[in-house]
Amino acid sequence: MRSFAKSDKLSHVLYDVRGPVVDAAAEMEENGMKILKLNIGNPATFGFTAPEEVIFDMRDAIVNSQGYSESRGIFSARKAIMQYAQIKNISNVGMKDVYTGNGASELIQLAMNALLNNGDEILIPAPDYPLWTACANLAGGKAVHYLLDEESDWYPDLADMESKITARTKALVVINPNNPTGANYPVDILKGIVEIARRHELIIFSDEIYDRLVMDDEKHVSIASLAPDLFCVTFSGLSKSHMVCGFRVGWMILSGNKNVARDYIAGINMLSNMRLCSNVPGQSIIQTALGGYQSVNEYIVPGGRVYEQRNYIYDALNSIPGISAKKPKAAFYIFPKIDTERYQITNDSQFALDCLKATRILFVPGSGFNWPKPDHFRIVYLPQVAVLEEAMEKFAKFLATYHQ
Repeated sequence: MRSFAKSDKLSHVLYDVRGPVVDAAAEMEENGMKILKLNIGNPATFGFTAPEEVIFDMRDAIVNSQGYSESRGIFSARKAIMQYAQIKNISNVGMKDVYTGNGASELIQLAMNALLNNGDEILIPAPDYPLWTACANLAGGKAVHYLLDEESDWYPDLADMESKITARTKALVVINPNNPTGANYPVDILKGIVEIARRHELIIFSDEIYDRLVMDDEKHVSIASLAPDLFCVTFSGLSKSHMVCGFRVGWMILSGNKNVARDYIAGINMLSNMRLCSNVPGQSIIQTALGGYQSVNEYIVPGGRVYEQRNYIYDALNSIPGISAKKPKAAFYIFPKIDTERYQITNDSQFALDCLKATRILFVPGSGFNWPKPDHFRIVYLPQVAVLEEAMEKFAKFLATYHQ
């Protein structure tokens, strides 16, 4: 069996968390200009609010949340997450296998620090949520990017994934539902990934922060539920599904064959104890958020804001000459393709910067998600349809005369 040991070194982060486009937008704001920020998935910015019951529970819990909790989290939160894992058919999960965090982001960094030594490799999708690549770099590892296939609705290219595996590969990352593409992976794709991990004795890390924001009657399947014989680490939280990014409520679940990862789990426990605990008032709302009726479900059905905004942005982008996009099935992002020959684009960051200066619309170029070509960008479609309409009119007018 392959051995999974804890990390003992850190290296410099190789990912620029801001970049020239965001810096330019900040400077423009300082000069009094209003910027439409379609670059960050922060629902509160666009008028989304958490379910009232969640807010009430958070408020009521503050008085009794002034001390540290157990490092993994309070009992009620971990119990609710454990039961949620059961509902998702993730096997072999006990109370000690659940860790709460200050958002899933903190736990992703913790998980990478515990795993990777200098030179270790980890497979991460391209495009990716760039925190994964950043955390792998920070831990001293090497992010190796496998491709998602746009022609197959942005599902992972399994042949490309397996071709990237070497003797140094320790794990593979699945982001499902996917950021930035909005794809929701079908069972056959997930089973294919499991078979690859099984053949090469790899840990599976699954980022499922958008698993409760799936549209069009599709269902989300946790890859860990298909791999009871493998060691899996599943991440999720409330930031996106319950519109509480600022509360910083996330969790991590260990499942499957934990015997092959004893040293790694010891490293996780050490790092978890070092940060004492996660935000205790935030933990207090997990039980409420995961149980019972939740108003956030109304956003993702016909007539709901996220659903209708998704439909509008998809149609609007595809109506612009030289722009095409696959319809996202989950989350609130779309990852359109731009005809680089038509617009003579060789640098996608320059394209985003030019658009920002001309239209005051801020989006993220595809290279920000480790996409290898300058032909994609991500748009967050959280604003109301009226706002998106105005933005797309400006964007279309900009492209009508644009050449890089």
